Amino acid sequence: MESTAAVMALEALAQGSRLAIFRELVQAGPPGLTPTHLSDALSLPAPTLSFHLAQLRHAGLVTVTRNGRSLSYAAAFEAMQDLIAYLTDNCCAGSTCTPAVCAPLKPARAKAGVDAVRTRRRRHA
Repeated sequence: MESTAAVMALEALAQGSRLAIFRELVQAGPPGLTPTHLSDALSLPAPTLSFHLAQLRHAGLVTVTRNGRSLSYAAAFEAMQDLIAYLTDNCCAGSTCTPAVCAPLKPARAKAGVDAVRTRRRRHA
């Protein structure tokens, strides 16, 4: 995967609704879902859903199939795997590694940061 394709994919996923749509399509598997199902499942109006699906499709993360008059959207699993491979290409300095080896070194510290943000939000609310 080229870096420009990775940037496009990450930009597309860096929005809450698009990430939710993509996750829903990944969970649905290769058969995909209709726009009606996605709209109902995610409580998104049809025009908003259409816009986000177009963005994901432009980034190569979603495919669309026409079955008569209906459309079915599916996650582009090969593109997803290419993006994951691109992001983890230099994991463990190029040697074979497992997710445990590439895991964050101090997960407790990351959680503490999240708790601190939540505390600040509560104070300002």
